[in-house]
Amino acid sequence: MSVLDLKSATVRAAALHKERSQRLAAYLKDQGHDAVLLYGNAWQGDYIRFATGFGCVEGHVLALVHADGAIQLYVESPEEAERAAAECPWLDARWSPDAIGEVDAALARLGNARVGVAPRGLMPYRFATRPLADATAGFDALMMRMGEAEREAVRRAADLADRGYRIFMQAARIGRPEYALIADIEAFFRAQGCADNFMILGSGGVEVRGMHPPGERKIQKGDLVTTELTPCVDGYYAQICRTLVIGPPNEIQRRAFALFKESFEAGFAAVKPGAIAADVAKAENDVFRKYGLGKYTTSEYTRVRGHGLGLFPDAKPQLLEDVTTPLVAGMALVVHPNTYHPEAGYMVFGDTVIVTDGGAEAIAKTPRELFSVSG
Repeated sequence: MSVLDLKSATVRAAALHKERSQRLAAYLKDQGHDAVLLYGNAWQGDYIRFATGFGCVEGHVLALVHADGAIQLYVESPEEAERAAAECPWLDARWSPDAIGEVDAALARLGNARVGVAPRGLMPYRFATRPLADATAGFDALMMRMGEAEREAVRRAADLADRGYRIFMQAARIGRPEYALIADIEAFFRAQGCADNFMILGSGGVEVRGMHPPGERKIQKGDLVTTELTPCVDGYYAQICRTLVIGPPNEIQRRAFALFKESFEAGFAAVKPGAIAADVAKAENDVFRKYGLGKYTTSEYTRVRGHGLGLFPDAKPQLLEDVTTPLVAGMALVVHPNTYHPEAGYMVFGDTVIVTDGGAEAIAKTPRELFSVSG
């Protein structure tokens, strides 16, 4: 049975919205906000989804959330308004060809009310330039510290990622183009009711400097094949990063992978309440420095050493040595020392973890090893 069968998904959606609404109401009261204006789109809709339960798939969406719990949702197509009314009956969903103008009028009716905006960096210019309170940091904090129903959604997504990686291993065969691997994964996820999965991959040897969308390159014997799978369940993402070899791994590949595994384990051990994001990144990077490979932890070769997960596949905090965001119980993170190795090529290794009162809970079940497939 699909992990997203309609009846149970509807029940879970209502429970998630109730849990988030309680935290949002407490936040608005604490900040003295009468309302908050939120923005989202099909790529980044986490602020909207947190407050409303609605996941945008077309155009832009704005939501005006009032301290008394009333929510007006403004979308750009009648189809989106119809879907919002069906999926989120607690919303006042409105369609307008001039959604920004409609929101502008709604704000004018609020008069001197104290209104926050989030995320300010994505807000339409008309609202970003107004003297409205920036609520972005507060919303980030709300989304990072998840409730139990949210954490369970991440666990369900992690289970789906584990099963998806088994499909990926079966799909990786000599002569298959990269896009065929992606097609098999997408077919599996969609059969499970998961229509949203962020995924990139890489294939080849020492010449490969990173991962990318799938191309026409055909898998060859001896290739490293890397991937990030990031399926979404009930609006929440989990990620798994693994590397496999087509055929038996050689000594260079085994030695390189041991370094990545050691780096991951150091980062995982650093995840605990009271630590900051920089502590995790530094623990991972110090392993590379120990082996004289510190340059490969820089932005020339890699982007981040992990990041937050939740309602967005690349959420805050970023795991970098200059990020001081505190880690708190309830956060979900992916710890991944993904980077280029000068002898083996680009390798990836990472798991989703949940910060607990005592440290971190590893929720991925896929073995932490360098996989080998016969091809």
